Order: sequence, then C-alpha cells, then structure tokens
Amino acid sequence: MTTGEREIPWPGVIIAVLAAALMPIAGADLWLALGVLVIWLGSIWLSRPEPQSPDESADPRGVHPREMMRETIEPLDLPLVLFDRERIIAANAAARAALGAHIVNQDARIALRHPEAVRLLDLPDGGSVTIRGLTGGKSLWQLTRQRIDTRHWVIEFIDRTTESDIGRAHTDFVANASHELRTPLAAIIGYVETMVDEPDKVDAETAQRFHETVLREARRMQSLVSDLMSLSQLEAEKHDVPTDKVELGQLAARVVGELATTFGAERFTLDRAKDKLIVVGDLRQLEQLLRNLAENALKYGDDKTPVRIEIAPANSPGKDWASLTVVDRGAGIAPEHLPHLTRRFYRTDPSRSRAGGGTGLGLAIVKHIVERHRGKLDIASTLGEGTTVTVQLPRVPD
Repeated sequence: MTTGEREIPWPGVIIAVLAAALMPIAGADLWLALGVLVIWLGSIWLSRPEPQSPDESADPRGVHPREMMRETIEPLDLPLVLFDRERIIAANAAARAALGAHIVNQDARIALRHPEAVRLLDLPDGGSVTIRGLTGGKSLWQLTRQRIDTRHWVIEFIDRTTESDIGRAHTDFVANASHELRTPLAAIIGYVETMVDEPDKVDAETAQRFHETVLREARRMQSLVSDLMSLSQLEAEKHDVPTDKVELGQLAARVVGELATTFGAERFTLDRAKDKLIVVGDLRQLEQLLRNLAENALKYGDDKTPVRIEIAPANSPGKDWASLTVVDRGAGIAPEHLPHLTRRFYRTDPSRSRAGGGTGLGLAIVKHIVERHRGKLDIASTLGEGTTVTVQLPRVPD
C-alpha cells in the first residue's frame, strides 16, 4: 500500500473468518456465527491505522514526526500544547502543570473551555488572545497560535499574572501615595488661601493657629516624601548584599540615647547581651529599622510604661542569629490586622495614625530592610496587653 492509504489488516481478517467458520462445527447457530463475523470484521476495520500524510513519514531514524514534536516541546519551560486539527495530541510538562494532564487526547473546545481560548482556534496563524481566570481567579494568560504543517499547530501559553500583579501594585501605590500627599497639601492650601484672601478677618491668634497647622502638615508631607524615597532606594538595593559589620548592642544604645533626648529617658529600657552581637548589614538602614520600631512603640504603646528594647542571641539549628526585640504595653492589635501590617499605607486606625504623624510606611520599610539583610520578621500582639516585634539577623563572628 502507498502512503496515504489505509492498509487492510489481513491477519486479523483471516483469524475472524476461521473463528466464525469453526463456531457452527462447535454447535453454535449459523446466524450467530455470521453476526459475530460481521461485528469482528467491523471492529477490525474501524480500528485500522489512519493513513499517514506525506508530512508524517518517519525520519531516517524511524522516529515518527509526532513523537519528534513531543520530544522537542517536553523540556521547554514555556507551556506548549500540540494539536492535530482540533484534537490535543500532546502537552509539555509546563502545560500539564498549568492546565492538567487530562487535556491530552481531548477535543480542544472541551479541554480549553474558556470562550476566548475557543475563539483562538478559529483565528489565523499567529493569532493571539489574552485570558483572565484561565487557571485561577487572578491568573492572566496570553495564548498565541502557531502552525507547524498542514494539520498540526501549537498554542503557546505565556503567564502574564506576575506582570499584571506588579502593574496593579504600582497603580495602587501611586494612587495611595497621591491620596496621602493630597490630604496635607489640601489643608496647607486651604489655610494659606484664607490668610491671603481674607487677611482682615484673621486675627493674630487665629493666624498663629493657622501657621502651626500649615507647619505640621508640611512636616507630614516631608516625612511622607522621605519614607517614599527610602522605599524606592530599598527597592533598588534589595539584591545588593550589605557588607558592613554592625554591632547591634552599640547601635541600639546610640539610637535609644538619641530618642531619649527627644522623648525622655524614662520612656525606654534597653537590655543588651554581654557578648558582642555582630551582623553584616547596612548601618544606616539598620538604624532606620530600629528607629521605626521604637517610634511605633512609643506612638501606640502605654505612655506610663516604657518601651523595652532587647538585643540578644537567638540560636537555631545550624545557624547563629542576633535578635532585636521591641516591646510595648499598649492596646495591642487585633489578629485580623497582623498579616497586613507590613503592607504600604496599611493602618489599623487611620485617624489615630495620621494624628500622630504616621505615614503608613514604617513597617513596610522595616520589612524591606529585613529582607535585604536575609533576616526574619515576626509581629505578635495581644489585645489589651501590647505588641512585640522581633527581628532576627544572621550573626557573624567577632
């Protein structure tokens, strides 16, 4: 037989005829034997191999082109699905992980299900669609159709979820930052306009109060811009490993001493380990981390109970750590807020935070500093008892 024609499976036909001929000899009814023969020959005919088109002939090594295509796409990281007309005949490991192994040997419209994915089947070569929710509620995939030959083609799946998440995060960040800047700016403009447009109606006492408000809001904007710049720099340096050696006990003593001159020495207690606890880090960023934690504890803690700062070793299997702990005895934080505290602009009590001059970025900065130093951050809190923030950093020998 030539290529493109179906070969007749003569061995199976001969066996079927012989078996049917022997059935009457064994006592079976002739019509039953003829029925079995017809069914047997029909099953053989329907199950015979499909003809091969000229582009499906085996290569000189005897490997079928379909198998060659399967072997080619299997190790690729990009999810790829191979089609024979409208039927999926292969999917590489990346595609099976994303879509499920069950799609192989299914009709494409049943396997892909999504209307946009099904529409891609009718698009010309090179057609592309973008689908949200193909593999999950927030997933975003770009699917592109590419032809291989007259009957085979492939769809490549590109996961755009991360790019979409980053874009959405940037949009949210800009929106939040704009809102945070707009609030004090509106207050400044309002008070200044009142003093400029109606100077005769503003007495000295009122003008003094307006000036104090403008100054407070301007400082709030300055603090917000400073924190935004810190976050931007941390993002730029997050892959740069710090190289300075920092002794945490000395750093804590200096920072607490400086804060004590502003807030009062009675507001702090410092417990330092007798041994030196040295970490490799960025001195400026570690100082910023401790200041942020200490100022948060002062802001939300009990005014009558000092903030406790502790520097101690924290050993774990196979690695030595230095631990920095800040404890306040304030109202505490409800459990549902704890997982979100390091998000940018997240506040458990927005009005109280703004009244205290908070930007909502302090713990986000702390998280980024800890990540850059390959450390660990833990926040524990109990309502009515207070909050404990613990930072652990890899310790190095003296």
